[in-house]
Amino acid sequence: MPVAAKLSRRFYEQFGDELANELVDWFNAVDATYRSDLDRLNELNFARFDAKLEQRFAEQDAKWERRFAQMDATLERRFAQMDATLERRFAEMEMKWEARFGALEARFPELSLGLEQRFSQLETRFSQIDERINRLDSSFGKALAAQRVELIRWMFVFWTGNVVAIGGLMLAVMRFRAP
Repeated sequence: MPVAAKLSRRFYEQFGDELANELVDWFNAVDATYRSDLDRLNELNFARFDAKLEQRFAEQDAKWERRFAQMDATLERRFAQMDATLERRFAEMEMKWEARFGALEARFPELSLGLEQRFSQLETRFSQIDERINRLDSSFGKALAAQRVELIRWMFVFWTGNVVAIGGLMLAVMRFRAP
């Protein structure tokens, strides 16, 4: 948007309206030319900046792609090494466990007898524990019911007090806002 040059009235009187208007038009034309040259220069600079930015992004993308490819190759190599190591260790562990299970199978009859005796002792002990739990359960149930009633009473008192306090606060706010 060109700014119209305006000259003083004395200038118009000294040189005449025609010459003064021609000078004003020339100033406006020069201004428009400079503005268009500046716009064109800005567009060229922006285009160069945009091209450089695109080039740098492309370079960074290529750099990241190379790094990801290197990382993929490294990970594949390490996973292959880990797989080989794990396979070897699993084979060693399998041999050890086979030996241990063989020894355990040899001792199984004697262990089985000991376990049967232990299970019968545990069954006796569990029946005693069940009796004690039943006795505790009946006395605990009564105490729990009494506690529940007491808790409900306190909750009613607490919530009633809160409702009254909130109602009073709302009345105070409504009175404060009333004209």
